Amino acid sequence: MENGAMTDGKVEVGQAEDHLNPASSKVGSADSYQVLARKYRPKTFEALVGQDSMVRTITNAIASGRLAQAYMLTGVRGVGKTTTARLIARALNCVGLDGKGGPTPSPCGECEHCRSITKDRHVDVLEMDAASRTGVEDIRELLESVRYRPVTARFKIYIVDEVHMLSTHAFNALLKTLEEPPEHVMFIFATTEIRKVPITVLSRCQRFDLRRITAADLIILFKEVIKKEKIEAEDGALDLVARAADGSARDGLSILDQAISEASGQGGQVVTSEMVRDMLGLADRARVLDLFEAVMEGNTKEALAILSDQHRSGADPLALLQDLLEICHVVTRLKVSPEAVSELMLAEAERTRGAAMAETLSMPILTRCWQMLLKGLGETRHAPHPLQAVEMIIVRLTYAADLPTPAEAVRALKQGPGDEKPEKTKVPQPPVGTETALTGLKSVVQTQAIPQPQSDPQSGASAEAKKLDSPQSFAEVASVFEQRQEIQLASHLRRGVHLVRFETGRIEVHLKKGTPKGLAGRVGKLLSQWTGQRWVISVSNQNGEATLHEQNRAAITDDPLVRSLLDAFPGAAVQDVRPTSEEDV
Repeated sequence: MENGAMTDGKVEVGQAEDHLNPASSKVGSADSYQVLARKYRPKTFEALVGQDSMVRTITNAIASGRLAQAYMLTGVRGVGKTTTARLIARALNCVGLDGKGGPTPSPCGECEHCRSITKDRHVDVLEMDAASRTGVEDIRELLESVRYRPVTARFKIYIVDEVHMLSTHAFNALLKTLEEPPEHVMFIFATTEIRKVPITVLSRCQRFDLRRITAADLIILFKEVIKKEKIEAEDGALDLVARAADGSARDGLSILDQAISEASGQGGQVVTSEMVRDMLGLADRARVLDLFEAVMEGNTKEALAILSDQHRSGADPLALLQDLLEICHVVTRLKVSPEAVSELMLAEAERTRGAAMAETLSMPILTRCWQMLLKGLGETRHAPHPLQAVEMIIVRLTYAADLPTPAEAVRALKQGPGDEKPEKTKVPQPPVGTETALTGLKSVVQTQAIPQPQSDPQSGASAEAKKLDSPQSFAEVASVFEQRQEIQLASHLRRGVHLVRFETGRIEVHLKKGTPKGLAGRVGKLLSQWTGQRWVISVSNQNGEATLHEQNRAAITDDPLVRSLLDAFPGAAVQDVRPTSEEDV
């Protein structure tokens, strides 16, 4: 990694260490300014935000001397991977103010080793950016130096950032040394793509997954930073910054830094919600709720007017669509779990209006809205004009709001055109009853001529000993196998066999490709055993008639109700036909 490059980290709220020449440290000087993400980088394990489990494990390992030869740190960008690696290096090489200390989970920060590692200029702590040095020659150069003892420190530590970028040959060259490194060497790897790291490397490392930082923890962090910076910020502004940071402290501090510059440029020292919203191209959250309500009501004109107003105010169409997705998710969560309101970190308007919409909107409508928005998000990313794409998505959603759910469509088709239609409400209401389209289709299948196994009045051994009457059709043969719980054979008879000729005691069939060749012999043997009559099943080269499954599917497709369903949903098709019992309907 290059000296001074931005790396993963979180802040330690306190006075930043002055790395500058005192002569050039005048307030307001361009040379004296240090971005917040570097100025408030953590200098102790306790200062890492949201990584309590990892901190506890590492500090206990250092205190007890149970150190691994290699650590693998993984997590999203900006959660503290490289910062943690440097803290481990400091903890292992710290000698204390008197120069006699040993490895400690609380490095002093004042000894020569601590200060050199903090300033990224320690000769025995080597950082390598695997994104720019991916080849096997780079790793060989690193491994050549492994055999030499540290110059001044206790441990020679190699920090490899974005290790997943190494080539396959580079990983292979590293394996042997990584498994049995010299006692004075430690490897610390950091990556955002843990799945791209070979399992052979992972098995030689102690792995730590750094968690995405919650919005609540980020807001606390930002409040302490602006207090140190003597800046004021609205709570709504910090909430917007935390949302935009998406779990990354570094990204959040960079956005906050930009917002403070924006406030200073406008002659004030207060970071406002409107300022952050304009800077990031975000939509007004209250207006997004208005837009979602208009869409759910099917009010196309009002929805497009709100969209146009937000675009004129500087909102990015793609960001607005993402906000709609988030609102849809929030309303769905509140519907299935109202107590989740405390987990979602919602503003008061979102809490009250979201709960009201959750009571009114049905789950089929919300899931349909989610699917359409999610598909629209991909369309917008590839559209030449994002605003036009979002407008078309809004139109599609508003017209879909008037469409019935699948269960309502089935009921309407079963009732017929003469029945009274339900009264239309302002916001689509949940469907009355529990019948679904699948239930309706099952009832249709139930009415078709699908041979059903007849229940045997006897049970146990007596039922098994009773001889069956000889089946009078091939369909009855398949039913006999279902009744006798020979499900696999029954499935082959219905789906993989074309009947050529049938007569009592003799069946001639043509087998579909993939049907077991020993099927005929097995079927004949079982039929003879069950009926007490000799059955001969022969295989013919003639094509024969359609399979029982194909005949049933054709019969279902010709049914008036099923035909009306297929006409109502263009592109739909009957995929399967299965026998059902009354309890399934």
